[in-house]
Amino acid sequence: MDKSYMQRALDLAKLGWGKTRPNPLVGAVIVKEENIIAEGYHHFYGGDHAEVDALKKINFSAEGATIYVNLEPCSHYGKTPPCVEAIIKSKIKKVVIGLKDPNPKVAGRGIKILQEHGIEVVTGMLEEESRRLNEIFIKHITTNMPFCILKTAMTLDGKIATHTGDSKWITNEESRAYVHHIRDRVSGIMVGISTALKDDPQLNTRIPGKDVSQPIRIIVDTKGRMPLDANVVKTVKEQSTILATTHMAQQEKLLQLQKLGVDILIVPEENGRVNLKELMMHLGKRKIDSVLLEGGGTLNYSALEEGIVDKALCFIAPKIIGGSQAITSVEGKGKRFVKDAFILKDISLHNFQEDILIEGYIRRGE
Repeated sequence: MDKSYMQRALDLAKLGWGKTRPNPLVGAVIVKEENIIAEGYHHFYGGDHAEVDALKKINFSAEGATIYVNLEPCSHYGKTPPCVEAIIKSKIKKVVIGLKDPNPKVAGRGIKILQEHGIEVVTGMLEEESRRLNEIFIKHITTNMPFCILKTAMTLDGKIATHTGDSKWITNEESRAYVHHIRDRVSGIMVGISTALKDDPQLNTRIPGKDVSQPIRIIVDTKGRMPLDANVVKTVKEQSTILATTHMAQQEKLLQLQKLGVDILIVPEENGRVNLKELMMHLGKRKIDSVLLEGGGTLNYSALEEGIVDKALCFIAPKIIGGSQAITSVEGKGKRFVKDAFILKDISLHNFQEDILIEGYIRRGE
């Protein structure tokens, strides 16, 4: 039963997607005499943490109960008091934890405090599942860099558009709807200036019937070519836009964009392009913990080559376009030898009707 209780905690934690950042996703289940007596989760940043949310729902004593939580209870004051204090006060006798706090400044402190008060602590229950759930939080809290997800949508022959540039639509409606759920979960969404000029996208989140989070739009634009009447400029009051550019851009143009509300971020250039590693460092300092990269082939290759991509979502539709001039999902210089290819690990497959999603993580130095 232990695993089922922890799985329930994980499922509850997911209800906070897009609302808790920069805090992690956490769910809690309190069990007494093999019965669930209370459940809770972290609803939004600044709100009660999962443990407190669950404890507040108990109308009688929690003394002698066990609490299952997918992340080590916090031991420090932030927006709310430490969760370990609430657990100790409740006289819970056992705490089962999925994952120790990845923050190197506090990791293990909550466990130690609980044990010092005579509370039994068990760790590592569904640890890998707990780690995956909070992969964004873990990357940001340990490196201060955003977790970067590269998303592509292609045909069976790897094309994202025909030789004329037509791309509507490669994947089906169900696949595209799922992408909006991903947008709802991340802090930022990034494209290159070529995509911005060609498609003039809004880069917003649209999920009917749901109160969604709108990611910060990040346009990689080395020379400052962004039109003043682009959708991401016209709607900047409703959804923030960052223009990541370099000193190669005209100052007058940047000032015009800035007056319209665009956040101008000057980044060092490398080989005539925005240095993406530097860009991610700047974004991390701005508390942007995750970025969904929906770029074209050139930006996608640069992101992979510079090592900023953590995870890839590759949608494949059962269509064949053909054409040597048709646009592919990853272009750029490319690798010279197959042995040097970027490789995905920990692969999972998902179906969206006839479309297939291949999800995996970039293998590094293994």
